[in-house]
Amino acid sequence: MTSTSPRALALVGMPGSGKTLCAKHLEARGFFQFRFGGIVVDEVVRRGWEINPENERLVREQFRRDEGMDAIARRALPLLKNALESRPSIIIDGLYSWSEYKTLHTELGANMIVVAVISSRGLRYHRLATRPERPLTAQEAQTRDYQEIERLEKGGPIAIADYTLLNDGTADALLAALDHLTEALGLEA
Repeated sequence: MTSTSPRALALVGMPGSGKTLCAKHLEARGFFQFRFGGIVVDEVVRRGWEINPENERLVREQFRRDEGMDAIARRALPLLKNALESRPSIIIDGLYSWSEYKTLHTELGANMIVVAVISSRGLRYHRLATRPERPLTAQEAQTRDYQEIERLEKGGPIAIADYTLLNDGTADALLAALDHLTEALGLEA
């Protein structure tokens, strides 16, 4: 099946679930990929701060406090709309809040599909502790989980997802399931 209108696939999930692995895989397949967290990291760098989970949290929360819970989606919208003008499909890595979901759903002008990538908490925490960039201790991972659920409305987009990919096995198994889903949906790079 070939897609005739632009579409956005938003990857959602808790830290360490495999969202970025999926996004990078789709980017390697030729999809335009936009990482919401990149907006936060760019601001941390602009301020001259060290890139670490605490500084990222401070920026994320300030954006939302000053500009609303959909601040990052609003900041991303011009880039996403521009990509949709020349691409049949785009990938959004890390849609966080319910407000962001509602904003994108209303304003993107694309048929947005939300895919939740989920994993058991213990496995996520192990991945976060062993990842090469920005590793987290189990306590830091739990603190981040709570902050993202309580302060960032993260549960809504996961709960409302159109599709769910379970990532409790190998990376290859997750990516094979993702490829099968994108083919079934007719998503084109």
